[in-house]
Amino acid sequence: MNIVITGANRGLGYELTAEAVQRGFRVIAAIRASALEGRLLELSGRFPGQIEAAELDVCDEASVERLAAKLKAEGRTVDALINNAAILLSRGVALEELAMDDVIRSFEVNVFGPIRVVKHLLPLMSEAGPRAIVNISSEAGALSNAYGGDYSYALTKSALNMFSKQVKKYVVKRGIRVYALHPGWIRTDMGGEKAPGDPVDSARGIMDIVDATKEIYGDPFFVNIKGEPMPS
Repeated sequence: MNIVITGANRGLGYELTAEAVQRGFRVIAAIRASALEGRLLELSGRFPGQIEAAELDVCDEASVERLAAKLKAEGRTVDALINNAAILLSRGVALEELAMDDVIRSFEVNVFGPIRVVKHLLPLMSEAGPRAIVNISSEAGALSNAYGGDYSYALTKSALNMFSKQVKKYVVKRGIRVYALHPGWIRTDMGGEKAPGDPVDSARGIMDIVDATKEIYGDPFFVNIKGEPMPS
C-alpha cells in the first residue's frame, strides 16, 4: 500500500508516517526537502525501504506535477493520500487587526494546497483495495462551531471541508473513501504543549480509517479519529 503524506516531517505528519510504516505500508513523504532528514531519516533506518522523500511544496503546483509524473513513469499507483500540511497564522488576532496577507497565505497552504495535490494524484489512485483521501481538517471549520476568532485557520478548514465533500461525490463511483478529518487538539507545534491529545493516538485512529480497520457507519464526510461524524 502506497500512502502519500504531505507535511510528513513534523508533528502529526511524522506520527502518521511512523504509524503507517509500522503497519507495513510504504510512505511517500511529501516534504520541502530533496532527502530525508532528522527524525524521518532515523525512522527510515528502522524501516528500510518503506519511506521515500518526495520534494514537494503544496503551494508550488509544478512540484506536485513532478511527483505525479515520476510516479506515473515508474508505473506506480497511490492507495491513500493524506493532506496533512497546514499552517495556523494570526492566532488570537482581532478581526480589526487581521493581516490579509496571513489570510491569503493560509488559503494557499490549507486549501489550494490540498486541491493541487488531489488534482494531480487522483488519476494515479489504484482501482482496488481500501483506497482513501483524508484531508486533515479541524472542528474550527464547522459552521456550527463559529467562534469569532482564528479567522484565517477557521475559514480555510471550512473551505477544506467543502472541498472534501465535493471530492467525495466526484469519486463515489470509483469506491474511493474521502473524509475531512478532525484530528483532535493534539500536542504539536501547532496545537501547543497544553493540548490534551497525544498525536500518536491521533495518528493511530487516522490510520485505522485509512486502512479500513475502523468501520464508519452511514456516509459522513467530516469525521473525528474514531470515525464518528463531526457537526458541520
